[in-house]
Amino acid sequence: MSFADLKKQSRSGSLTERLMKKVEKLNERGNNTDERLWKPAVDKAGNGYAVVRFLPQHANMELPWVQVWSHAFQGPGGWYIENSLTTVSKDDPVGELNRSLWNSGRESDKDIARKQKRKLSYYANVYVVKDSSNPENEGKVFIYKFGKKIFDKITASMQPEFEDEDPINPFDFWKGANFKLKIKQVAGFWNYDSSEFGKVEALLDDDKALEGIYDKVNDLSEFVAPDQFKEYDALKKRLDTVLGSKLPTGSLRYQDPEVADEDNHREVAAPVATDDELSKVPVAATSNTDEEDDALKYFQQLAEE
Repeated sequence: MSFADLKKQSRSGSLTERLMKKVEKLNERGNNTDERLWKPAVDKAGNGYAVVRFLPQHANMELPWVQVWSHAFQGPGGWYIENSLTTVSKDDPVGELNRSLWNSGRESDKDIARKQKRKLSYYANVYVVKDSSNPENEGKVFIYKFGKKIFDKITASMQPEFEDEDPINPFDFWKGANFKLKIKQVAGFWNYDSSEFGKVEALLDDDKALEGIYDKVNDLSEFVAPDQFKEYDALKKRLDTVLGSKLPTGSLRYQDPEVADEDNHREVAAPVATDDELSKVPVAATSNTDEEDDALKYFQQLAEE
């Protein structure tokens, strides 16, 4: 836009109108968040505190949580932010790419695979006992999305390391325990190391009130339902777009199915890394904050437009 056009639009008011439409669109994006999801709040120093109680599973579920694998990385062609088909035990194009990169034996390829590795998220129902930053949340049932650090604390409570510790079921209304969520800012990232379970006690002494809470527990199976995952071909197409249809020099070659067997005979097989093994590969420190999730959702919306 030339300076003359800018001045013309300013006089006519069209520039302001365009900006307002953009703002309205951004506000619409912000209102599309799932109100069932609860997030802990932190202060300016990056510290936060809340108390929640993990709740029993919905009647339609076998476990009180679900886990979802996903990928989130940026390439020359934009962002790739998608749920991984490995969540539902299917082949995933990024997983296949990462395995090939890793098994090439080249450190440059391994670095790329590390940056594109899967991220594991968990969803569970929680009852908010204390949320000083947002007291209106207290006494309500929400869905809480969290990572491996907190899940490890859950499993540790069920399988304690030392003989003087009794195992607990943190999802039990009567014999569970409240979870004290303590967040600290460490090296620019949220840290949950100080989080811990309290003493074993009933969530409430009133069974009728507990039944009312149970009736509000969400069926989490929707997070792993088929409509939450794109088909392999659609993910492959998106991956090609993000990578600019170019792979690092000397790394993975997309195999033509017609010559795949021939290629396999020409090359000496290297030790094969599985998706689970790649998921355990350490990477440079990355943010695990809810702000990161919000940013990725925004970029995903832009990518889909």
